[in-house]
Amino acid sequence: MKRANGEGTIRKRKNGSWEGIYTAGRDENGKLIRKSVYGKTQQEVSKKLTAINNDLNNGTYISPDKITVSEWFNIFLKDYNKSVKASTVAQYEYQIRKNINPALGSVPLQKLTAPMIQRLYNDKLDNGLSAKSIKNLHGVMHKGLNQAVLCQFIKANPCLACQLPRVERREMLTITGDDLRRFLEEIKGKPYEYLFFVDVFTGMRESEIIGLSWDCVDFQREIITIKRQLKRERKLTGENQYIFDTLKNGKSRTIAPASEVFNVLRKIKRIQAEDKLRYGSSYDNKDNLVFTDELGQHLCQPTVWSHFKERVTAIGLPAVRFHDLRHSYATISLENGDDAKTVSENLGHATVAFTLDVYGHVTDSMKKASADRMNSYISAIRKEG
Repeated sequence: MKRANGEGTIRKRKNGSWEGIYTAGRDENGKLIRKSVYGKTQQEVSKKLTAINNDLNNGTYISPDKITVSEWFNIFLKDYNKSVKASTVAQYEYQIRKNINPALGSVPLQKLTAPMIQRLYNDKLDNGLSAKSIKNLHGVMHKGLNQAVLCQFIKANPCLACQLPRVERREMLTITGDDLRRFLEEIKGKPYEYLFFVDVFTGMRESEIIGLSWDCVDFQREIITIKRQLKRERKLTGENQYIFDTLKNGKSRTIAPASEVFNVLRKIKRIQAEDKLRYGSSYDNKDNLVFTDELGQHLCQPTVWSHFKERVTAIGLPAVRFHDLRHSYATISLENGDDAKTVSENLGHATVAFTLDVYGHVTDSMKKASADRMNSYISAIRKEG
């Protein structure tokens, strides 16, 4: 056996790994409680023992067999997400506070079982939580418990034995053809007319378009750079906040929309200049945003959704969501001859394969149209022969 700086007993095991043994107090009978930590190297185990001893000396040590699910997930949230985006941490915090701790928080971590977690998922599903939301909950649960395994608080991740409900792909709705003509007529002169117009002809995500700033609009070359999004997130207090964040896939992109889009953007710029004169010091577009209210403040997602729902309901399409404007753009682009790679890059998809998978129904109709054209060509050749 070896000792490292008085931090505890460290020894090399037969399998080549290292074990550190420390005393975690006494049990109810006065007997010393000895615990072990493990690592690949003596230095790794030494660091773990040092951290444990510091906690013991500070009175903050929690024995692995005493820590509850709630206590562990609070540690996980605080100490193991330093390199994770703030918006992602906020999502983790919401799942832990809203779903995990109320149901399982008091359970000792080492007694948490797969059936307990499965019951949580099933109860949430029975009470109306969507399959996608349960998948998100599972993601946080799995990651947190995986870290507990790495920290040797538990031997295995019970999430691995859980079954998730099947996530059904939501029916894709689009506004094209006559519906698009009626939609464009309906939004004329109404709130958010220009935002809806620009979105249906650029395919930007809602968080991308409300976070678009003028420095990303190049009128001379008629290109738009999409490099960030304005997201609505829950604070740790449960309140909502809007924060600028990186894009979904972390990569900026440029698009070259139709000239009509830039004509609309020029109108917006003139309106903002007029608002600035009209409201004086009350006008404050500090983030240089393209789409704002009259005082230059950023738009709020629920308000945009509400006005959009009014417009689509007025033309008899109440089931259409704001996100379906993005689907509409992709469908229009593909049906008008844009290649899949260009559409994929404009949408900011990770791969062309993903685009083809999502819009396979569109490409199927394009293949049929191609076959019809080939039939016409064959018929023409035969007649000439």
